[in-house]
Amino acid sequence: MTKKKQKTMATVNPYLLFNGTCEEAFLFYKSVFGGEFPHVGRYKDAPLQDGEAPLSEADSNQIMHISLSIGNTILMGSDSHPRYGDVVFGDNISVTVNPDSREETEKIFNGLSAGGKVEMPLNDTFWGAYFGMFKDKFGINWMVNFDKNVPNK
Repeated sequence: MTKKKQKTMATVNPYLLFNGTCEEAFLFYKSVFGGEFPHVGRYKDAPLQDGEAPLSEADSNQIMHISLSIGNTILMGSDSHPRYGDVVFGDNISVTVNPDSREETEKIFNGLSAGGKVEMPLNDTFWGAYFGMFKDKFGINWMVNFDKNVPNK
């Protein structure tokens, strides 16, 4: 019996949202699991959108993105952006899909978002990704992120 070579597939990871306690939570998770944070992005690192007012110092220091490798899984998180208001717990976790190509990103995004509500359409971002967010028709939050800066992608 010959084995078929399995096609490389998108990776899937949990993404947690917090109301200002993301850094504290991830420092706690790091104390339990060990490891390092490859990057800690804060809202002050993001360029302002057209017509957007600057954030307060407290809000600008909140976490925009952080990640921690735990075995083969990457736990990711952020604080809710002030323009979106507080996160409702129970609605504070997303499944993040990291496809291997822009085409696969579009296929996954368009397929899973059908019948759901797109929160952020697929778009090129300042952090070098092709990214979008939506809630599927079953109420599950998804993020699809193709990182154009990763070799072999």
